[in-house]
Parts: sequence; structure tokens; C-alpha cells
Amino acid sequence: MITRLFSAALRGVDAQEVEVEVNARGADKPTVTIVGLPDAAVRESSQRVTSAIIASALHLSDGVKTVNLAPADLKKEGPSFDLPIALAMVAASRTVPFNADECCVVGELGLDGTVRPVKGVLSIALEAKQRGRTCLLVPEENAAEAAVIQGIQVFPVRSLKEAWNFLEGALVIPPFRLDRKAFFDAHRTYEVDFEEVRGQHSVKRALEVAAAGNHNLLMVGPPGTGKSMLAKRIPTIMPNMTEDEAIGITRIHSIAGLLDPKKAFLTTRSFRSPHHTISDAGLLGGGTNPGPGEVSLAHHGVLFLDELPEFRRKTLEVLRQPLEDKEVTISRAAGSLTFPASFMLVAAMNPCPCGYYGDIKRECRCSPRQIETYRQKISGPLLDRIDLHVEVPMVDFRELTSPGPTGEKSETIRERVVQARKIQDERFRKSSNTSNAGMSSRMMKQHCQINDEAKGYLEHAMQEMNFSARAHDRILKVARTLADLSGSPNIRPTDVLEAIQYRSLDRKLFS
Repeated sequence: MITRLFSAALRGVDAQEVEVEVNARGADKPTVTIVGLPDAAVRESSQRVTSAIIASALHLSDGVKTVNLAPADLKKEGPSFDLPIALAMVAASRTVPFNADECCVVGELGLDGTVRPVKGVLSIALEAKQRGRTCLLVPEENAAEAAVIQGIQVFPVRSLKEAWNFLEGALVIPPFRLDRKAFFDAHRTYEVDFEEVRGQHSVKRALEVAAAGNHNLLMVGPPGTGKSMLAKRIPTIMPNMTEDEAIGITRIHSIAGLLDPKKAFLTTRSFRSPHHTISDAGLLGGGTNPGPGEVSLAHHGVLFLDELPEFRRKTLEVLRQPLEDKEVTISRAAGSLTFPASFMLVAAMNPCPCGYYGDIKRECRCSPRQIETYRQKISGPLLDRIDLHVEVPMVDFRELTSPGPTGEKSETIRERVVQARKIQDERFRKSSNTSNAGMSSRMMKQHCQINDEAKGYLEHAMQEMNFSARAHDRILKVARTLADLSGSPNIRPTDVLEAIQYRSLDRKLFS
């Protein structure tokens, strides 16, 4: 007897429906053969499935059972096919017709029949909905994640026997319900706040500008000035994520196996801070079965690279493509996968290897050769793609220990950022672009017009500081954001001057 169930396989950030077919026929020796381009984890499921069926006291006939995972040319990976294979094998062992075409089933099985959570359930739920499935059976720990998708009923199961009784109609399981709005309101909070940062007013201003226009940022300063502390607080002043953005980033974290089981989906912007020893594949994504890297895990959030010159130069250079295209394409022999990577790059570095070059209180111990080698680790093309360069000075002791009021709260800064983003939303409503940092050359000609006085300032800066053409465009984009923050419809000369100030490190550090 041949039976079938529907499941799904992950491919990049998406899922593709898989038909699980089981053909049971009599033979002297019971065997299970799995075909359909399975990997080692899927082939090993025959042992887990057989043990789980016996432990669950479900009927399993003797003989040969052939399990086909269609389409046969799609590679199947991971243990998520355990539950549908087991259910189809039990159904094939019975003489009563079995039909569960309206359901999609995923789950890993333990040897005792318990159902364990799997990765990528959110993407699987989206695929099942698009395929017209009305019922989704998932492990209990994945129910909240799957219920984020509206229009499909999610049924959590804890064991193989429970899943079989539900499909057979002997057990009623209420569908899992999730109030997305209530969940958002309850979890849209951050553990840190700009109120905790004393001093550094000019740096805070630059961070506000960066968040308002989604500009990339580089902070340069000696150790202990608070560069990392400031970077961690940037997501707190960025606009709150929409539900679509939250679903998008949750899919990526779910596929990577990084989703907190206590949370249905992510409600705050990501902050990723990889170590400087990270590999190219770890940063961009890759592997035998390509998975998302740090640039994709930071989608709609912040990618923070601390001690920027300590990263391998080759690793830094691979950032140039995702910074421009907002996505990463990984090509392998089996095909190409594209992962989203729309993130804000925030980097920090010391002015020299010891960290005290130019400090008026501490003497630098580095030779000119060491300083030059240290700074040349960052290429000019990469630096051109960073819109704002900010010096982070040491904080004065009196300001650090002052009993007076602390700085502005993140919520107050975020309100100004949101107002600037609303202006940009209206400006780019007819295009796919959403921020000033992503303006194309055509958009810049339309929205970045400046008067003669501002042109004079910019021309003088280009000649004196030897800026590149890309740096010229970055200055105009930042000036557009500064005008938006002040509510001005036109870019003023003061906006251009402030934007030029944020490029001064081009000449100061790398000329």
C-alpha cells in the first residue's frame, strides 16, 4: 500500500514542499530504504523512526518499506522528516485508506517517540500556506514560531502517538493561537539605553544621523572611550521593526538555529558583533549546505566590527558586495542561494596598534611604520562605503562622575529619527529604496540639490582633502539626512559642512 504526506525542505531562507511517499510490501526481512537525494541525517532517520514507532505501540508491518522524498532532485537535509516518514510508514502498514493531503508535517523524533524541535519552521509555515495546506503539525516548541503566519492552523504535538491519533481523528488538539500585536508590545524593549552614556555629545549626534539615514559609521578613538558601549545602543534609537521586518529576520535566525524557543519571533533589531578571527564563510554565509552568515543575521539591524584593522583584509573586502547590493549570493555546484543582508555597518578602531596615537595624556609607543601598516589594513574602497567617520575622545573625569542629569533617553532620540525616516518614506514611496543611504545616482540628482554656497564648500573640501567620487556622494547623502532631521526641505550649507566634517578621517588617517 502506498501512502503519502507533505513536509518541506529548507533551501536558503525559503522552504520547498516535499512529498513523503511510502510503499510497503511483504518480504521475509524487514528493511527501510530512503530515496530522493537524502543526506546522512535523513538516511539515519530509518533507525530513529523504527524505534519511535515501536516505542509508541503503533502497528508496523514486516516487509520492505521504500520511502521516497519528492522532488528527487532536491537535496533533503536534517532530521525534520522523521515525523512525516514515521506517520506515513504507520499508515502504509494499515489496510484502511489514509488521506492527510491538507496537512504539512515536520518534526524530529527521539527513540522513545517524543517530537523534538527543528529549524526553519517559520519558512515552512509560509510555504505550506502558499501551497494551500490548511493544517501544520509541528513540535510543541515550534508552535509559537509557526503561528506567526496567519491563514494556516498550527497544531503542536509532543509525541508520535499524539500526532497519529490526531490525524486519525481519535484526538482533538486545539490550534495554537498567537496575538502578534500583544507579543510585539510585550517584547519590544531593549536592555540598554543611551541615557546610561555620559558625555560624548558629538558622537551621539553622529549616531543619531547614522540611524536617521541608515548610514554606515566608523568610530576611531583610544581604548576605554566607550566605542563598543555606544555601538550596542544604536538599535535602541532605530525605528521599531514592522511585523514584516520581524518575520523576515526571524526566518533567518530560525534557519540558523539561533531562535530563542521562548520567543515566537524577534521584535527588536539585531546587533551582531563577530570576533575579528571570523572566516569569510562565517561572515557572508556558506558551508556544504549554505547557511546565513553574520551579515544576514544582522538584516534590518546592526553589524558591529570592533577592532576593524584586526580583521583579515580579505574578509573585510567581501563586505563590499553586500554593502552595495543589500544581499549575499552564495554559489555552489548544486546552485546559487541568495540571503538578504540589509544592515547598518558600524565599526570601531584604535588610531594605532597601542591605541594612543594623538592622545595628549598618554604617549604612543608605536613606530611610524607600525602605524602605517596598521591603518593600511583597511582599504580605500571599503572606507569609501562608510558614510560617517567619527572621533571618540576620552571622557573627562568630572563629566563622568557628575551627579547631574544623564544624557537623552533612547526613546527621545528615536522620536527624531522616526520623524526623519517618515520624510524619507514619503520621498521614496514610489521606489524600493527606503533610506537616504540607499539613494541611487538618479535619486541624488533629484533630492540632493545644493546652492552655490554649499557647492563652494564641497568643491574646496574635494580639492583639499582629496575625496573620491564615492565620498562626494556620501557627503551629499549625509547632508540630506541632516536636513531631514532639522525638517528642512532643502540641503543647507551648514548641512554640507557638518557632512564634510564626518569625512575628515579620510585625509587624517589614510592619506
